[in-house]
Amino acid sequence: MRRRLLALVCVSAALFSGCGLMPDSEPDRRTVTVWLMQHSASQEYLDRFTAEFEREHAGLELDIRVQEWTGIGEKVQEALRSDRADGPDVIEVGNTQVATYAEGDRLVDLTLESMRDWGRDDWLPGLAEPGQWGSQQYGIPWYAANRVVIYRKDLFRQAGITGLPKNREEWLTVTEKLNTGGDQGIYLAGQDWYTLAGFIWEEGGELATERDGVWHGTLDSPAALRGMDFYRRLQALGEGPVDSDEEHPPQAGVFADGRVAQIVAVPGLAGAILQQNPELEGELGYFPVPGKETGTPGAVFTGGSDLVVPAKTDVRDAAVEVVAALTGARWNTELARTMNYVPNKAGLAGSVADEAGVAAMAAGAAQGRATPGTPRWSAVEADNPIKEYMTKVLTGADPATEAERAAKRITEALAFD
Repeated sequence: MRRRLLALVCVSAALFSGCGLMPDSEPDRRTVTVWLMQHSASQEYLDRFTAEFEREHAGLELDIRVQEWTGIGEKVQEALRSDRADGPDVIEVGNTQVATYAEGDRLVDLTLESMRDWGRDDWLPGLAEPGQWGSQQYGIPWYAANRVVIYRKDLFRQAGITGLPKNREEWLTVTEKLNTGGDQGIYLAGQDWYTLAGFIWEEGGELATERDGVWHGTLDSPAALRGMDFYRRLQALGEGPVDSDEEHPPQAGVFADGRVAQIVAVPGLAGAILQQNPELEGELGYFPVPGKETGTPGAVFTGGSDLVVPAKTDVRDAAVEVVAALTGARWNTELARTMNYVPNKAGLAGSVADEAGVAAMAAGAAQGRATPGTPRWSAVEADNPIKEYMTKVLTGADPATEAERAAKRITEALAFD
């Protein structure tokens, strides 16, 4: 009888977990695979986030895999097409690349969560807008970075300049005053088209616009031409090469080696400047790119990253929880402090107010914009007609004629095959 009772117990247990084993007291753990880019977050930050997230979400386990930017576009495309079980469930992507990946219903539509839970209306426009495809929100803003003016306090003092420019005309006046005695008022490469884009947006212009589903280049609009004219006037107050961009040669080296009063760059470039010229320690200052209106920063290109969820994930709800946590106020502000980024909401800018460069960047980010929201924009940048247009104008060609030619090339590049 005893043997029969033991057998019955064994059969009953087998229904759960096999003879001789008690049922598992914990739920099955699900793994959320997260692809983040190299240098986007410190390992210490990721370790703390992982530990706390797993503690607060019983049954979930994070597998964070750091990726390199080189070749990431094709790698993400392949992951979105693949049915592999070990594929990513959350991916960090460049904010201007969301439309490319969203095309073809390959990302999860997060519009509802964005509006209901995450405060979409408060996000920085330069991150939120390129995260949309059509009227849906696919990319969730994570962090931002944008250009500011880095200046030399000592050269400002020597020129008798005691206050920072509050609008674009004051900026021109100050820069002209600095551009004397062998000093460059500003080093601005002739093909720095991201900076030009900000000037165009500040005038109310666009690089391209969509009409009836067709994209058209608009560098030849009156507003865009005014932006180019301001660029021409500012660029002339220094010795920046008219036929190359800010990386050829790297402007950090030019600023470190010469008597250059200003450059337009992300604040993080100061580290490279000081590494090459430690004597500038304490002499670097920052202010937002001035706008047309006094006291209001000018429009700037906002770079940064969004988080997306592939449509093929089999842990959708868990992936959404990861996105919510990383982009939420607590972890977003901690990331900004740790990495000197701009948080994803203007209301969180106070979290980086004690860092001068980041504070200037955050002020400008409120006027941030992004490149046109079409998956074909990468084709424009691949054979960039904007750079050629800028060089021709800066070497004396007729702006209207060259703008029309460049706008036509942009239209052709944006046409779908």
